Amino acid sequence: MAKYTGPVCKLCRREAAKLFLKGERCYTDKCSFDRRPYPPGQHGQRRSKFTEYGVRLREKQKVRRIYGVLETQFRGYFKSADRTKGVTGENLLAYLERRLDSVVFRFGFARTRAEARQLVLHRHFLVNGKRVNIPSFLVSPGDVISVREKSNAKEVFSSAVAQSSSRVMPEWIERGTDGKLEGKILTLPVREAITLPIQEQLIVEYYSR
Repeated sequence: MAKYTGPVCKLCRREAAKLFLKGERCYTDKCSFDRRPYPPGQHGQRRSKFTEYGVRLREKQKVRRIYGVLETQFRGYFKSADRTKGVTGENLLAYLERRLDSVVFRFGFARTRAEARQLVLHRHFLVNGKRVNIPSFLVSPGDVISVREKSNAKEVFSSAVAQSSSRVMPEWIERGTDGKLEGKILTLPVREAITLPIQEQLIVEYYSR
């Protein structure tokens, strides 16, 4: 399967938006996007003008990179969202938010979605008491996600929880109290709870062209 292995800060600069792919670093003065807010490459500082198609393409690419999803999989989510009752763009974002790696990140058990994806693949999480190692697994209301007992003492989790202490927890999930590394899905995610700078209608228009 294809996978981007280059500097992720270049992706933020390419999309002209902070995608928060480096976790805590994105909030410091070391952030590459803050220091060089223009596309990478020798012609990056030249003024570029996008066509209507280009604007929609860039929005689609931006969302793909935020959630770390490949094109084929992303297109599959769009088709599912289009078949689901409701607003297609909002349904699409709900599917992406319900991915297990995204939920793990939202709970604050990982510093970035990429780290969450790796931790899920390494079998550190349980869903309703059963081990799940599929990052694209879709959670549902009532599901309980927890860190395996043998993994509780790992520094990666204590570090991630400490860094996420200032992060606002979405209303559709609830993290365990008393320091327990577990959380519960309360409801399906709604558009108002997704505060990312996304114009989902542009993505719908891109695939509907």
